[in-house]
Amino acid sequence: MPDYIYLLENRLTLVQQNALRTVRDLARDAQMTVFLTGGAVRDLTCGNPVRDLEVAVHGNALNLKSAILNAGGKLWGEDAASRTLYLCFPGNVRLDLGSARRAEYPKPGKPVYHWTSIQEDLRARDFTVNAMAISLNEGSYGLLMDPANGVADIEARLLRLVSNYGFLDNPGLLIRATRLKASLAFELEERTQTRYENAKGDELIEHLSAQDRARELEQIGHEDEPLKVLHALEAEGWIQHLFAPWTAAKADVDKLKALHDFSIELQVQGVHPDVSAAQMQLLTAKLAPKDLIQLKKEMLRPGFVEEWNNLDAQAAEFAKVLLSKENATPSATYTLFTTYAPEAVLWLGFTSKQAAVKEKYENFLKVWPQARQKVPYALMLEMRITPELPGYADLVKSIFLQLIDGDLTTTEEIRALLEPHSPPAPPPPVTIKRTRAKKGADAKTKARLDDDEEDEDADDLGGDDDEEDDDLDSLDLGGDDLDLSIGMDDVRAPVPAGDGEDDDVFARVSVGEDDLDADLDSDSDSDDEDSDSDDDPPPTRKGAKKKTSSSRASSESEADSSTAAGAGLRALALKLDLDEPNDPSDLDEADPVVDFEDPTPAKHGKKLSKPVPAKKAPVKAAVKVAAKTPAKAAKHAPPAAKAKPAKAAKSVIKRK
Repeated sequence: MPDYIYLLENRLTLVQQNALRTVRDLARDAQMTVFLTGGAVRDLTCGNPVRDLEVAVHGNALNLKSAILNAGGKLWGEDAASRTLYLCFPGNVRLDLGSARRAEYPKPGKPVYHWTSIQEDLRARDFTVNAMAISLNEGSYGLLMDPANGVADIEARLLRLVSNYGFLDNPGLLIRATRLKASLAFELEERTQTRYENAKGDELIEHLSAQDRARELEQIGHEDEPLKVLHALEAEGWIQHLFAPWTAAKADVDKLKALHDFSIELQVQGVHPDVSAAQMQLLTAKLAPKDLIQLKKEMLRPGFVEEWNNLDAQAAEFAKVLLSKENATPSATYTLFTTYAPEAVLWLGFTSKQAAVKEKYENFLKVWPQARQKVPYALMLEMRITPELPGYADLVKSIFLQLIDGDLTTTEEIRALLEPHSPPAPPPPVTIKRTRAKKGADAKTKARLDDDEEDEDADDLGGDDDEEDDDLDSLDLGGDDLDLSIGMDDVRAPVPAGDGEDDDVFARVSVGEDDLDADLDSDSDSDDEDSDSDDDPPPTRKGAKKKTSSSRASSESEADSSTAAGAGLRALALKLDLDEPNDPSDLDEADPVVDFEDPTPAKHGKKLSKPVPAKKAPVKAAVKVAAKTPAKAAKHAPPAAKAKPAKAAKSVIKRK
């Protein structure tokens, strides 16, 4: 439906739309449903120009005659038997208005009509491509009805009979099939072609009715290429049954071609004439006057014959108006060309030999159109005058007419003309300031920043291990700075723990001196292995690393707290916050625990069976532990807790 609404609104000319609207409104007022049918729907579907309009109504179409005449339509003919009105609306729009009907043929060429619905009307038509209708009623406007599937035959470019007995009942379809083949460049469907040949062989054309003869004779003049159709009818022998004296040899071929070229030039400038009457004048140019008179009598529409006869008179009247003083200026002449009857404009321009008339046509067709290039479209756009504004087309036309009159020679004049039509400038754009983020957004942003900081801290923990190891490894506890003999022979009592400090009983009780010596020797033996090993230690939990290093350093610092080395180690443990828990039961799985029941032998082949008193631990071994253990513990501690205590321990040992 939307497709055909678009076709009705865009493929039909403005005058055709007006004529169709007038008939639709009058039929609705008479409570009749109305449909566009026949060749108009076919031409809309296949994309050809629409020359004639055919409308069918439910009811007696003759009852609308007076209303149509009052609305400005002209009555070109009438057929009471088929209830058909042949009308012409302003703009020379031909429209056939008839009642929906179905014809029966008791004898070939003798129809009997029955008034029926539009569906039955379409099923009784001639060819499927003509058996389509478009609704013009409210609620179904643009709805296509195609009971015979004519759209498919249009796509296949085929002519197919709706009824198998079409040629037998109505021999006029033989002539119509030939004409449609020539004008549409369609082919007869296979079975239709067979029936066509059979009907032609049976000479059914002898039963051609006067109504069909008149319709086909006039239709030749309405074709886009009438000479081509005339040749096709002659080739099939149908012209002998239409009007024998009229052949293609009676036409003025050269002038007919020149007429078509001239009509195209007028259409480019906005003048759209109906060339039917002019074509008939040239198609019969060499016909004898007596035959010409007889041919005009046999035409279907008397109104069309009258227009044909009045061509010369209309052209002469237009010449007088064109050369009058009122239309001396170019703008007045141009307006006259575009508003006068286009058929008179066509015929005067084609036949006149007056120099003044030819000059006017030359200016209209070739000189004045060049002024369209001077229309200030860029300036109009700059002044916000766009095609969307109402009255834009009239403004452009006004500028064009003044340009061909020689006015508007400067930009200031053009701007002064356009200024009243320029709409006000739009208001400046409103700058919207960005508001602060909501609390929820702040919380999300803060959480995202915290996550980023945690990632950076994790990277720092992983990347500074080597640097902190170097700082702790640089702690020099031997050589000139440390006297290894300090405390070797010193048998003084252990230094008592200060206030708030607990004696490191945990290491002596839970491990023992002998076991501690074994561990120390093991550590000393594994120094070379640790220093030479480039492999990273196995991954463990951070909590486990910190707790293991803390317990080891604290225990070893308490090994000999009475000596200077022992006091230094204890101070280092305090700086590193590596105190052991007061209660051995607080040990978790990260603290070093010696399993006394483990049958696996120790590194030196001795089974750990009982704790060794801490006072017998060699001082030399304790010094080694002081030199090695903090560095090892620092590898598993956070960077903030490693660097400063290592330097403090070194300074304490040197002072001692």
